[in-house]
Amino acid sequence: METLPRSAVGYLAGNRPTVRSRWPAVAIVAVGMSLAVMVAADGTLLSRLSKLVFVVALTIGTSALWLRPGRAGPWAALSLGTAGLVAGVGIGLRWLSVDGISWIAVSGLIALLASLPLVAAAIARLTYHRGAVMRLGVTIVMGVAVAVLVWTLSPALIATSVPPIAHGAATPADFGLHAEEVRFRTADDVDLWAWFIPPTEGATVVLRHGSGSTASSVLPQAEVLAGHGFGVLVTDARGHGFSGGQAMDFGWNGEMDIMAAVDFLVSRPEVDSKAIAVVGMSMGGEEAIGAIGADSRIAAVVAEGATARTDADKVWFNQIYGARGWLQSRLEWMQYGLTDLLTEASKPDALAASAQSAFPRSILLIAGSEMPDEIHAAEHVRRQAGENVSVWVVPGAGHIQGLDVAPDDWSREVIGFLETALAGG
Repeated sequence: METLPRSAVGYLAGNRPTVRSRWPAVAIVAVGMSLAVMVAADGTLLSRLSKLVFVVALTIGTSALWLRPGRAGPWAALSLGTAGLVAGVGIGLRWLSVDGISWIAVSGLIALLASLPLVAAAIARLTYHRGAVMRLGVTIVMGVAVAVLVWTLSPALIATSVPPIAHGAATPADFGLHAEEVRFRTADDVDLWAWFIPPTEGATVVLRHGSGSTASSVLPQAEVLAGHGFGVLVTDARGHGFSGGQAMDFGWNGEMDIMAAVDFLVSRPEVDSKAIAVVGMSMGGEEAIGAIGADSRIAAVVAEGATARTDADKVWFNQIYGARGWLQSRLEWMQYGLTDLLTEASKPDALAASAQSAFPRSILLIAGSEMPDEIHAAEHVRRQAGENVSVWVVPGAGHIQGLDVAPDDWSREVIGFLETALAGG
């Protein structure tokens, strides 16, 4: 029987462990229980039960393997610890920052704190038989690999496990607008909330905010649109503000939300059903591009700050960034692949493909000059889609800062585009 260090210090020093080293098994159980709480928090009853059974089985199996001689145990522990780090960053820290102390945030923090020594112990056990120099080198490489995985995969959990997003305090009245509060339902039976400002001559815009915000954040844009006679339906995306459903930061349910908004508008007598456009900020812009590709009733789209919804939107990485772009595109593939596993929403088409499907209807893409990736993404969509897509780069603007930085130019570009695109209606 091998001699046994009984502390984390012994492990990190490279001392050889045996089956009597059981403190990492406690960390395994803590990580597993925390993960079980988090996976059971969302989804249908069947999906929650399935995920719960899987996590419990994984925890029991990892504990059993750790307490047996061999290399399977530390590899299993390393995998579980990495999963705990991803969940701790993607769920625990996100929920703590947005929602404060809650049982999901606490579970995530427990997973994060328990995973750190578990990963360290697993790496130490995998490298204990090597010389000191080799052990240090392999430990650094494995530590970097774990960090890259956490950095790559945690956004998938951030996007799919979104805490409640409170509605902002601003109202249309603060901008001199008279709006009606309305509700409508999506095809998958989600109740959505919006402000409706009637048009003066029929042309109407669905206005979409970005992730982590609500309808109140785009009221400045609504003021400009309504000031030029457009009707405006300022919506809370699902899971945001007063709308029901589960939020998703990549906006994979956005098409259904926008199509439900269009259903509502065509039912209103004051709206010209042939003169409906969508204006979206960030996530809302990406949703708008997807929606015009899927719904022929949408005559035009303005998308500001739209960059990507899936890894298919990042193919330009290779051309712009070379080898680093190639590596990043592969990491993005992993990120969006995990996202697809974690959400019941369907993975959408690439932005360029949606823009192609919209032809000959017009799309205006707005990018900030201080956001190179926005410019690259917009130019990629324009190259792929063709003549129906135009790009405007706002000098000196960051992400969705066009109206703030250049209000007169924003009004001229957006209103001019919409008036031209909706003239047929």
